[in-house]
Amino acid sequence: SPSPLDEFPEGGLTAWTTTFGVFLVQFCGFGYTTSFGVYEDFYNEHYLTNETSSAISWIGSSNTFLFAVASLISGALYDRGYFYHAIITGAILQSFSLFMLSLAKPNQYYQIFLAQGVCSGIASGLMNTPSMIVISQHFRRKRTLVMAFVAAGTSLGAIVHPIMLNNLLNGPVGFTNGVRISAAMVSGLLLIACLCMRTRLDPPTTPVNYIAAFKKCIYDVPLMFMIAGGFLFQVGFFYPLFFFQLDSVKHGISITFSFYSLVILNASNCVGRVTSGYIATYTGVPNLTIIGTFSCGVIILGMIGLNSLASVVVLGVFYGYFAGLYVAMLAPLVATLTPDISELGGRMGIAASISGFGSLIGTPIAGALLTSNYIWWMPALFAGIVALAGSMVYGIMRFMFIKGQMGRQALKCQTSLC
Repeated sequence: SPSPLDEFPEGGLTAWTTTFGVFLVQFCGFGYTTSFGVYEDFYNEHYLTNETSSAISWIGSSNTFLFAVASLISGALYDRGYFYHAIITGAILQSFSLFMLSLAKPNQYYQIFLAQGVCSGIASGLMNTPSMIVISQHFRRKRTLVMAFVAAGTSLGAIVHPIMLNNLLNGPVGFTNGVRISAAMVSGLLLIACLCMRTRLDPPTTPVNYIAAFKKCIYDVPLMFMIAGGFLFQVGFFYPLFFFQLDSVKHGISITFSFYSLVILNASNCVGRVTSGYIATYTGVPNLTIIGTFSCGVIILGMIGLNSLASVVVLGVFYGYFAGLYVAMLAPLVATLTPDISELGGRMGIAASISGFGSLIGTPIAGALLTSNYIWWMPALFAGIVALAGSMVYGIMRFMFIKGQMGRQALKCQTSLC
């Protein structure tokens, strides 16, 4: 008879408290990263006035890239049974990086780069992959739905953090104390998250060999197309997240409303993530990924026409929603393409780290195209075209995945007949 460990609880106190802890990790980790648009605007206007938009973008893009690279390392740690070590180290480093950011002085680029670009990115990556994978120990049938729910933590974080930061940094509190208040909130929530999350299964007796796993991935054609599509799409994906508020300000829209432009985008993003799990049950994960990425590419091109309050609302709502669909499907998509669940940690880390190169170079290129004269159509055109190219590669991925499934099904039928 099967062991009770082979049965997924699909609920219960431990499973749902773990889910809540993962939700908080997403809120304080990638949710903070995707709030960088507030810092992009503040650094351009007040704190790093000696630097170009491209140089400032390297802070945020380095954060997202190191987030992806650290996800590969944390995936390996998870596979070797170091779940709690990775989570607690990441939480402490995230708290440390934000408190160190509060000590950074105006026009001291290297101080901000090290604290926010390097330390915070590594911290978020250490927490991200183990927290997402641990859900797979508690849920199987509901896995996509639960992963979509916890992914909404990023969107909620990207709503709360910009509201708080815009009011603190641009108000009487100022940069130093404003960042410290934000760091204190993040530290408290991460403490709760660490207390909530629990593993259910022992680590694999033979941990994933990442060199062997990477060699195996090379022969998995759908997975390679997924990684290539992710790389291309993420070159353009972060352009609105980093530049939307600055774009609104520079087009003469009221400062008060511009401060909430990212909130509009991320509120819609949250709705997209929450609803994605339900939509995916009808469309399938690969199809929903294609819908989300194609729509994002078209909307980024539409940012060329941003020139009024109404256009900010429309673009923010639609981009946020479809970006939410895409992000919520990242982990389920890797799970869908992974026949052996024991390889999930390795594959998620490999896919995230390689695709992360797209996020590293995308926004600095967009910032360079923007120039000091703020020529907005150039970065929007670049980001939109590359994002659409990534969506097309995802389409090829789906075709190859379905083709492989049909081949295996035909072979299974022939074997059963024999």
